[in-house]
Amino acid sequence: MAHWILLCVVYLAFVSLGLPDSVFGVAWPTMRSGFERPLEAAGLVMLAVTACSALSGFASGAVLKRLGTGPVVLLSGFLTGLALLGFAFAPSFHWLLLFALPLGLGAGAVDAGLNHFVAAHYSSRHMNWLHACWGVGATIGPLLMGAALVGAQGWRAGYQTIASVQLLLAMVFLLTLALWRREHGTGPSAVAALADVSPQRPVPAWAAWLAPTLYLAYATIEVGTGLWAASILVEERRLAPQMAGFWVACFFGAIMGGRFCLGLVSAWLGNRVLVRAGIGLAIVGAALFAVPGLPPALSLAGLVMLGLGAAPIYPALMHETTRRFSADLARKAVGRQVAFSYIGGAVGPAALGLLGAQWGLNLIMPGVLLALFVLWLMVWRLDQVT
Repeated sequence: MAHWILLCVVYLAFVSLGLPDSVFGVAWPTMRSGFERPLEAAGLVMLAVTACSALSGFASGAVLKRLGTGPVVLLSGFLTGLALLGFAFAPSFHWLLLFALPLGLGAGAVDAGLNHFVAAHYSSRHMNWLHACWGVGATIGPLLMGAALVGAQGWRAGYQTIASVQLLLAMVFLLTLALWRREHGTGPSAVAALADVSPQRPVPAWAAWLAPTLYLAYATIEVGTGLWAASILVEERRLAPQMAGFWVACFFGAIMGGRFCLGLVSAWLGNRVLVRAGIGLAIVGAALFAVPGLPPALSLAGLVMLGLGAAPIYPALMHETTRRFSADLARKAVGRQVAFSYIGGAVGPAALGLLGAQWGLNLIMPGVLLALFVLWLMVWRLDQVT
């Protein structure tokens, strides 16, 4: 029984991880007018968050070894909750940048720690559903913020609500902390089993760098769309902020739903098929959302299709790494993939924001579409040599 209660806590922890990830893009069109900041200033906040996430992710091995997974999850919950509360009461844009630092630091270590814990103690199905739980948080966040935007206190009330939810989850982690001391599994994990599988042919050394590079493109696509879709809908397509928040929630909800389904069919279809099909669907969806003159229903359907297409890419590419490379090389490649996903999440959306500020928001989605084609080419080349 304790084993399954702990699994529920792990899922809640990933809901907690996803909760703040998608709200800033929804709130920013309203926030920036109050802070008198240009559109591209959002990229600075995202850069601070993701850079600190990458830093704590790199340091996670030593931190987890010293403290253990449970205490790291607990500290992360309180750290991110307090940082979000700081967002709610920030008197100026510079305070947002300051509170972005603990928000990022709280996310990186727990991200790496939970992925490692589930791989070691639960099956691959639960690994896929773990990432779907991130989508649950990423879907709830925009809905809460969108509802708050119609109220008198606007985005500040939204951040207060999300911070309260985050702190409540941290209390759950505190009450269940003893469960982590009895970490146990149900047998060898799928990741460990796959680590013993050697590739069928020699793999060039550069492939172990190409595999992580994919995550630069993928993070640009997912994080960039999540950050800028609301601004496109509000400032170019003239949707109300709360409706824009709803459709951003639908984008993340599509990622969430797709990953839950992935847990059921991934062993049957295979990682490579899922990645190729996902990229193809995402290209169609991004193209529909990129064209400004289309009927709103078709354009918004494209945003949802983009989310559905993105759903299998991250977990399937991560899971396939242990099939592509030898055990030693796979461990290095996985570490690089996590780091590159944070780097891509920092640099890519900021670059898209500069593109939109200089030449118009309608050029952001063609930039995402270009990243999808680059991702397809890199996946095709990696599949050829591994």
